[in-house]
Amino acid sequence: MNKLPTYFEARKWASFRIQNLTQVDMTAIDFLLEKQLGLTTVELLSHYRDVMTAEQWQKFQVNVDQLVSGKPVQYIVGQADFYGLTLAVTPAVLIPRVETEELIDWVLTETAGYQNDPLRVLDIGTGSGAIAIALKKNRPNWQVTASDISDGALKVAEKNARRLQTSITFIQSDLFQNLTGSFDLIVSNPPYIAISEKSEMDASVIENEPAIALFAPQNGLAIYQRLAHEADRYLTSAGRLFLEIGFRQQAQVENIFHTSMPAATVIAKHDVAGHERMIEIKK
Repeated sequence: MNKLPTYFEARKWASFRIQNLTQVDMTAIDFLLEKQLGLTTVELLSHYRDVMTAEQWQKFQVNVDQLVSGKPVQYIVGQADFYGLTLAVTPAVLIPRVETEELIDWVLTETAGYQNDPLRVLDIGTGSGAIAIALKKNRPNWQVTASDISDGALKVAEKNARRLQTSITFIQSDLFQNLTGSFDLIVSNPPYIAISEKSEMDASVIENEPAIALFAPQNGLAIYQRLAHEADRYLTSAGRLFLEIGFRQQAQVENIFHTSMPAATVIAKHDVAGHERMIEIKK
């Protein structure tokens, strides 16, 4: 392409670059264009005939090359969309998934009667801060604490909270190790993938996203076992624990909590695709 392309022509060029790839589609190309150019989806469509600058075109080609090499588009642009928010992401944090948005929906629905109360809420394994920030944005009166074992992840989460003007307390902690007090709600999307499942995963995930946020021992159940053993002491008398789970873990996770917290009520919920995805534990 000798002359500078329009946005439309650049998009078409990118479509040929990815046509033989099974793990990349035009959604990623559009996301790349929108974030690089600072445009919404509607704005990109209305500016399709605009000509790229030389700098924009060069950067777009480099970005597409990275995409073709297997780097997730969110890491390329340093941003991910989650629950109506745009979050900064780096390889220090897991890329927020749409399935976790369903966990947010469930938490907000189940606690609708307490939306104006100053509930004490804990997000364990906050990563980019996605869950904590989404909850705080939708429930400004909640007192939200977010923890993570990774200092690198906490730096990203704190940056997101500042930019999105959400007042959240961040603590570096291995689960409850450095936490005190009790919470009305504990929410977590912990690592739950078994090491043995690596062969079933996309190479781009294994090679780019932090293993500490993906994999857990004991066939992916180790964090649930620790949470079941420790959470009761950190929940208020009517406290609730909301967890994301792997799509084949429901029965095992239910059994873990029935055994460790026999007086609690355990409720499972499937995602919109019908997969096992979430667990609520009520004291």
